[in-house]
Amino acid sequence: MSPENIDNREQGLKRQLSAGQIAMVSVGGSIGTGLLLGSGAAIHIAGPAVIISYLISALIAWVVAMAMGELSCMHPAAGSFGVYAEIYLNDWAGFIARYGYWFSVVIAIGSELVAAGTYMRVWFPRVPIIVWMVVFGLLLMAINFFPVGEYGTFEYWFAFLKVLTIFLFIIIGAGLMLGGKVHAQYLTDGGFAPNGWRAAFLAASFGLYSFLGIEMVAISSGEAKSSAAIARATRIAFAMLGFLYLGAMAVLVGVMPWRSAGVTESPFVTVFRVAGVPAAGFIMNLVVLSAALSGANATLYVASRMLFSLARNGEAPRRMGELNQHGVPMPALLVSMLGIAGAIVVQFKTPNAYLYIINAALVGGMLAWLVSLAAHVSFRLNLPFGQLARLQLRAPLGATGSVAAFIAIVAAIVCTAWVSEARVTAISAVAYLLALSVAYGLMKIGRSGDRQVG
Repeated sequence: MSPENIDNREQGLKRQLSAGQIAMVSVGGSIGTGLLLGSGAAIHIAGPAVIISYLISALIAWVVAMAMGELSCMHPAAGSFGVYAEIYLNDWAGFIARYGYWFSVVIAIGSELVAAGTYMRVWFPRVPIIVWMVVFGLLLMAINFFPVGEYGTFEYWFAFLKVLTIFLFIIIGAGLMLGGKVHAQYLTDGGFAPNGWRAAFLAASFGLYSFLGIEMVAISSGEAKSSAAIARATRIAFAMLGFLYLGAMAVLVGVMPWRSAGVTESPFVTVFRVAGVPAAGFIMNLVVLSAALSGANATLYVASRMLFSLARNGEAPRRMGELNQHGVPMPALLVSMLGIAGAIVVQFKTPNAYLYIINAALVGGMLAWLVSLAAHVSFRLNLPFGQLARLQLRAPLGATGSVAAFIAIVAAIVCTAWVSEARVTAISAVAYLLALSVAYGLMKIGRSGDRQVG
């Protein structure tokens, strides 16, 4: 596909998002269940050494963010990594990246609502989680009906609330330990790595899931005001996520005995209870609830844009590429809500729905990252240096960094086969590639048949 055709293919989208709004959509999509609920599972696997798990994940995510930022400055498009794959790899890669990601984020919307329902049980223990999932699902749909500029403003402040709260949590938690009010737990109950250093690497997949959302900058680039805004948003989003994730994990395992972490209640709420501040725990539960809803809100936004891009490329029903008078892809938005219905069914069938959903969603997100990294390597090998120098953002490690990150992500996915809580990730990876490749083959056969008939 010619790069010149990208703008024409996605005509109708409104370029209204500022750097701050784009960054907050990304942060909003990242800081949801991955840190606030899923961190409990990661701590259970690695103990205090989960800090290393998140550090490894942060390094990988930084390389991915810079590679995607570079590509999105060159090719701002809602199709993002699918478009990069078409230009620099092949149509198959573009197809599996976009559909794999769309399925994963649709699943992730459900995971955020499962988490939101879990948080609500702190206040309303007798109300089933499913009831809250339905209520919040309708709320998200209403928010996404707004024009993208207004949506961006709403998500900005929604995400800002949790950024500010987690920042204060880090400062307060560090103050409790440094002031001697809470005894640091890093070396108690088995030491810093009670389950061995291998466990720190095995828990890295949960850290990678937490950083999923950094790619939302690239997806939002199709509605960004300028390339400069995309570059600035990429730097802001990663800087905030890196500090908040690493700082929060360091406080969590420092203040709370690692064996107390679980996935039935947010570790943040547990920390305040251990610190003896129940009122703060109540407030924190409100914040993590808003965080989960903000995450679902951002995820629904990118899901609708990805399905819109697929339709405009002829790989989804044409109706999914239609826009209303505000430039919102309404049919794609409504279809992307299906993840909520799926999560409700899964939640009804199994009490451990969250862990199954979070790991199934991981694969599609990682697939998009892998395709982006491969496209970035090809991009760097073929782009003249003079053209690269004019970009608003350049990946410091170049193609070498993308190759290293590609290998690390594959290794992290393979390692989930040895983690009972995440084994579904390894299984899903094979199923994802096989199913998407078969679907691509069938689509090609269908297109060939249509041309012959025509």
